[in-house]
Amino acid sequence: MAANNPYQAYQQGAVQTASPGELTLMLYNGCLKFIKLARTGIQEKNIELKNTNLLKSQNIIQELMITLDTNVHVAKSMMAMYDYINQCLIEANTKNDTASLDEAEQYVTEFRDTWKQVVQLHRQQVHGSGGQA
Repeated sequence: MAANNPYQAYQQGAVQTASPGELTLMLYNGCLKFIKLARTGIQEKNIELKNTNLLKSQNIIQELMITLDTNVHVAKSMMAMYDYINQCLIEANTKNDTASLDEAEQYVTEFRDTWKQVVQLHRQQVHGSGGQA
């Protein structure tokens, strides 16, 4: 067996100890990373790079869709947006359409930024209560 990669071990530990909110944030960040790699694939006419990373982005969006709590009112709107993002990613892949990719990236970035604020507020409530119980 090959020696353990310290970075990979760190990442695995981060995932295993992350809260559900932090895991969702990781998914958004991963999706954005794969969108950027797909854009490089489109620009360089590297079909494999584009396709592989757009499929990874789509898988993340589908995972976010599956994990939505449909009992929460806002989940229906989020589901519609996730579906739209997924359609943009499909269009970007089938048509090498950077405009669709830009649109998907914009929405995922907005979701990520909003979710990041939610995670930060939660941390402040849990850890930063100023000594009050």
